[in-house]
Amino acid sequence: MAKIRKVGSVEDGIMQILKNLSEEEILATIGKSSSYLRKCSDPQQQQEIDHNDSVKLDLACIKKGMVPPLIRAHEYIVANTYEDLESHKDNDIDEMLVKSTILHGKLTEVVKQSEDLKSDLGKDISALEKKEIMEAIKNLEEKINKIKITVDKR
Repeated sequence: MAKIRKVGSVEDGIMQILKNLSEEEILATIGKSSSYLRKCSDPQQQQEIDHNDSVKLDLACIKKGMVPPLIRAHEYIVANTYEDLESHKDNDIDEMLVKSTILHGKLTEVVKQSEDLKSDLGKDISALEKKEIMEAIKNLEEKINKIKITVDKR
């Protein structure tokens, strides 16, 4: 029977790694098999992933153009602990989704403007434009994280 991993947990992140990377990629990245990762992803087992291995696996995902699931899990855990958890129960998810759509639109706009031939460096992205893009990404990620926490608290 399949084991359910808590959303946003390290174990769930490891399951994403197992979906994103092949056996060969995992072995080349950390020198351990996917069987080791499956043990680490089992919340009922004592086996835990080494921090250095988690960083290497996230970097391997980034190189493939994928979201690094283990750092996202760590961010989620920290944010969950850091924020006033009870306050999230009353958040309106529909309103948060609308705001995330607006933030996504702002990100899209900033990226398109920076790649416009009439921008500072034309098709290339200037340092200022990179800063604006990164800020827009951060704002969107924060909103998505709040949505995750709210859903988790219900």
